[in-house]
Amino acid sequence: VIQAVFFGICVLTDLSSLLTKGNDSQEQERQLKKLISLRDWVMAVLAFPVGVFVVTMFWSIYIYDRELVYPKLLDNFIPAWLNHGMHTTVLPFVLIEMRTTHHQYPSRSCGLAAVCTFAVGYILWVCWIHHVTGVWVYPLLEHLSPGVKVIFFAAVTVVINVFYLVGEVLNNYIWDTPK
Repeated sequence: VIQAVFFGICVLTDLSSLLTKGNDSQEQERQLKKLISLRDWVMAVLAFPVGVFVVTMFWSIYIYDRELVYPKLLDNFIPAWLNHGMHTTVLPFVLIEMRTTHHQYPSRSCGLAAVCTFAVGYILWVCWIHHVTGVWVYPLLEHLSPGVKVIFFAAVTVVINVFYLVGEVLNNYIWDTPK
């Protein structure tokens, strides 16, 4: 969903840029700048770190024991192409986007705070679903004791923050913008 929303914003930004080209309307220019800022923020804080995290975590766990993250039973409901659409294609598309479009990253403290807020919010949502249904969305969590879950969730939050920093460094390297 994050990737679909992000790339939707990218298309909207590109269309708006094309439609306002050569137009002297300061209001349209101001709105376009807001849209570009939103696109850059979503890329920096959500699309890149969450996208890289999903691909690396999903396939690492899948290779170790697919039942912990994507039970064979799901093959009956979710075709392989859709699984790859959710857990594979995210990485090449987000890397292509980073290479073809310069993104202005927020200040490091604001970016990391936003990534942490998202990670904690998502973890709380996963715990809430378990609280309401009695089922963990990710089967891996069934196998962890409460203390290990806390450590796991903390480690996940650290890893996603590291991916934010990797994205910032990679963006600055590609576009030769020192930070």
